[in-house]
Amino acid sequence: MTTPNQTVRHRSPLRGPWRWVPSLYFIEGLPNVIVVTLSVVMYKRLGLSNEDITFYTSWLYLPWMIKPFWSPLVEAFGSRRSWVLTMQWVMGAAMAAMAFALPLGGYVKWTLALFWLIAFSSATHDIAADGYYMERLTARQQSFFVGIRSTFYRIAMIAGQGLLLMFVGRLEILTKSPVKPWMITFTCVGVLLILFGLYHRRAMLPSKAEKAPRLSRGFLLDYLTTFGRFFTKPGVVAALLFMMCYRLPEALLTKICPLFFLDEIDRGGLALTTGDIGLVQGTVGVLGLLLGGVLGGVLVSRHGFNRWLWPMVCAISLPNVVYVILAYYQPQNLIFISSMVFVEQLGYGFGFTAYMLFLLYYAKGAHETAHYAFCTGFMTLGMMLPGLFAGFIQTSMGYLNFFILVCCLVPVTFIVSSLIKVSDEFGRKTVGKAETA
Repeated sequence: MTTPNQTVRHRSPLRGPWRWVPSLYFIEGLPNVIVVTLSVVMYKRLGLSNEDITFYTSWLYLPWMIKPFWSPLVEAFGSRRSWVLTMQWVMGAAMAAMAFALPLGGYVKWTLALFWLIAFSSATHDIAADGYYMERLTARQQSFFVGIRSTFYRIAMIAGQGLLLMFVGRLEILTKSPVKPWMITFTCVGVLLILFGLYHRRAMLPSKAEKAPRLSRGFLLDYLTTFGRFFTKPGVVAALLFMMCYRLPEALLTKICPLFFLDEIDRGGLALTTGDIGLVQGTVGVLGLLLGGVLGGVLVSRHGFNRWLWPMVCAISLPNVVYVILAYYQPQNLIFISSMVFVEQLGYGFGFTAYMLFLLYYAKGAHETAHYAFCTGFMTLGMMLPGLFAGFIQTSMGYLNFFILVCCLVPVTFIVSSLIKVSDEFGRKTVGKAETA
């Protein structure tokens, strides 16, 4: 006969991952969305120029780009659990500090410093969270929860880009202030992150080996060798061109679209409210993105990568014309605008599947985990560099001409896609991994 305590211990391995996997990956996604997307909307609402907004916020991609280079430090010092908890509390404190920085005269430099702190903490949190996930779960559990973690990461995208922006929009109406809604919102998010850190302190069990191995000369030498071998893989030039340029049109659009939606009619924009942005781009758009990704994964798993490569290239490129239509006619019907954004994001989600699968393909072989991390670093660099200049280009040309230019760059995506070579069978057994990237 078992005691109640024995029963709890018997059941805890089954219920344990459910206590922390969904919430951990929700928290992994939320700061990323806030730094990359909400910062653009916030600075626009506070009166910064498009050129300054895109230049400043594009640099915030940098921590996620270079995180493979300091991942050995996370692995070598302290436990993954302690890194996760510490980073959640640091991010929470930095979010709450935004409320004090925003009313200051030099708020731009102070808020950017806080965004940088959040970005580096979030990138470090990603490393530790993924390591804890692989450490604590068996191979079978990892396969089972791969879809769960992906789902809650995407829920964080909707919560950040959609619900939070709609919350800010509502506060703008109530407070009649451009600053107070953001102060309240960042305070709430900061408190939420700190509470999640306290919750995970109980829900995430300590690692079996709390003391990680320290750095050694051999460890560093192995790391440098792994890095060098990445650049000696067959087809490295074509692969790097693909990683950097496949999403070139989208990299320009990503920074400008929120500004286009918010700008006044006489400046070529659509004059949407902050709440409208949350609905159009953060909710309807994200749902289209997710649906496109799921559809792409299903089709590739059935027929392989090469069968669907060119349809995906077309899907990620051709729907960009919807922004030319929106900029030309400047419609005020929210349903029409939402449907156009849904179509573009559906195509992007479908076409992005090919991109993520190629990263997995190129990383195959020895040092697969490290090489995949390098691939994602180049992926982020491909988004960061065009974003730095997107605001300057748009300011010089206007929204309509800018979107026409984006469409004129679509052939770049086709050219770099023609350079890569992938085996015919690839894709049918790797889609599950791609969905979690």
